[in-house]
Amino acid sequence: MTRRTSWLCIALSRIFVHSRRRRTYRDIIAVSSAGLDGDASRGTRPGPDLLNPRKVFATRVAAALLFCGCASGARLSILDGMGPLPTLPAPRTSLIPTVNVATAKGWAEGTTPIAGKGMHVDAFASSLEHPRWLHVLPNGDVLVAETNSPPRPDDMKGIRGWFIKRYRKRAGGAVPSANRISLLRDSDGDGVAELRTVLLSGLRSPFGMALVDSTLYVATTDALVRFRYHAGDTVINDTAVLVAPLPAGTINRHWTRSLVASPDGKRLYVGVGSNSNAAEHGIEAEEGRAAIWEIDPATGFHTIYASGLRNPVGMAWDDEGGLWVAVNERDEIGSDVPPDFMTRVVHRGFYGFPYSYFGANIDKRVKPQRPDLVSRAIIPDYALGPHTAPLGLAYVSNASLSPRLGAGMFVGQHGSWNRKPLSGYKVIFVQFHDGRPQGGPMDILTGFVNEKGEAYGRPVGVAIGKDGALLVADDVGNTIWRVTRAR
Repeated sequence: MTRRTSWLCIALSRIFVHSRRRRTYRDIIAVSSAGLDGDASRGTRPGPDLLNPRKVFATRVAAALLFCGCASGARLSILDGMGPLPTLPAPRTSLIPTVNVATAKGWAEGTTPIAGKGMHVDAFASSLEHPRWLHVLPNGDVLVAETNSPPRPDDMKGIRGWFIKRYRKRAGGAVPSANRISLLRDSDGDGVAELRTVLLSGLRSPFGMALVDSTLYVATTDALVRFRYHAGDTVINDTAVLVAPLPAGTINRHWTRSLVASPDGKRLYVGVGSNSNAAEHGIEAEEGRAAIWEIDPATGFHTIYASGLRNPVGMAWDDEGGLWVAVNERDEIGSDVPPDFMTRVVHRGFYGFPYSYFGANIDKRVKPQRPDLVSRAIIPDYALGPHTAPLGLAYVSNASLSPRLGAGMFVGQHGSWNRKPLSGYKVIFVQFHDGRPQGGPMDILTGFVNEKGEAYGRPVGVAIGKDGALLVADDVGNTIWRVTRAR
C-alpha cells in the first residue's frame, strides 16, 4: 500500500465512523462501487435498499476502503502456514475485511492447467454446469454432482453481506444450481468420457455420494437419501428414500454435505459445515453443525462423530482405517491465520470451533467463551495454509502419477477470497510416512490463475479413477480434468 493510499484509507475510515456516530452525510465521498448505481448497459436501476441515502453512503465508503486495500495483507509466506507445525501469528482485524477475489474467466479453447513434473493433464469431460464433487463407481463410471448453493434468504444480509456476495459472484460462485448428478463413461479407455447421462435430477443441492452394494446414497443440503442402483445403470428413475434429515434452514452458510461410507458399509459419515463464519448468529444456530455425523443407514439414527470442525468437506480413509477430513477454517482475522487443515479424525474429538482454532488459539470475537472446551481442543495433524479452501481429499497407498509420490493425500484447494495475495487455486499432494503426513506439499495441478489475478478455473473435488488417474472437478472451468503419468 502506498503512503497516499494509506492516508486515503485513514481519512475514509474516520469519515465513516464520524458519520455513523453523528448520523450526518455532509462528508459523502463521491466514490462508488461498480454497479452501485445500476447497470446502464442493461437499463436497470438499483434496488430500493441501495436508494436509501444512508446505505448509499455506507456502501460507497466501504467500496472505497475495499478498493484502496485498507485490509491487511499477508506478512508470511503461504508455506509458513503449512505442515504439522505451522507459524501462527497474532490475528489482525480491520474495519473492512480483506476481500481479494480471482475474477472467474474460464479456459480458452485448447488450454489446460499445468501438470506437475512428469505428469500430463487432459480434459476428461467439459461443458458441465458447475461440477463440484466426484464419485467413482466400481465399473469405472464417474459420477459428478453439478450443483451449487440452494436459496438462503437469511445468509449474508446487510451491506457487508452485499459486498461479499458481489465479490463471490465475480469469483464464479453465484451460478444457479443444476441440482443433478451426471454419469460419465469412458467406454474405449482413451481418457475421455464419450457417454454422458443425467443419472439423477431434481435434487436439492446434491453433493456427497457413496455406493454400498446396490444402494446409492446421496447427501443433499438438507437430507441423506438413497436410491436403488444396478451396475451399469445410466439413469435412475426411482423416487428418493429418506435416510436422515440434515441441518439446513434459511441461513445455511455452509451448504455442502460431503459423504463417505465406512469400509464395511455399515456406517455413513456426513460432513456438516457451520452456520456462520464464527458463531455470529449465536451458538444456538450451530446445533448439529460444524461436525461429522455418523449415521446408521438402516435406521437413520445419527450421532456426532466429531465436532468443532468449522466446515468439514472432503473425507477419505487411509490404509489403517483412519478417517481423514479437510476443514475450512474461519475468515476475517488476517491473511496469515488461521490455517485450513486436514486431520485424522478422533472419535468424539473436539477441534475448537467456534471458540478457538488450531488447538487452543482463542478467537476473541466469540463470546461467551468456553474454556472447558478450548482446554480439550485437538491440534490438527497438518495445516494446509491460511484461506486456501481445501475441499477435495483422496488418499492413495501408492500414487501412480509419479514414482516420487508414494503414499499420501491429494487435496483440491478451491482458493481464497480473504487473503492478499491469493492462496490455494491448485491441487497438491502431501506425502505420508508411517501413517502420518510429513514434509511440504507437492504441486500436482497449477495454472488456474493468471498474472492478472483472473481464474481460468477452481479445483474442488478430487477422486482416483479405476485406472489410477487423478480426476479433478473444476467448477469455474466447468471441466473434469484427468491427470496421469506423462507418456
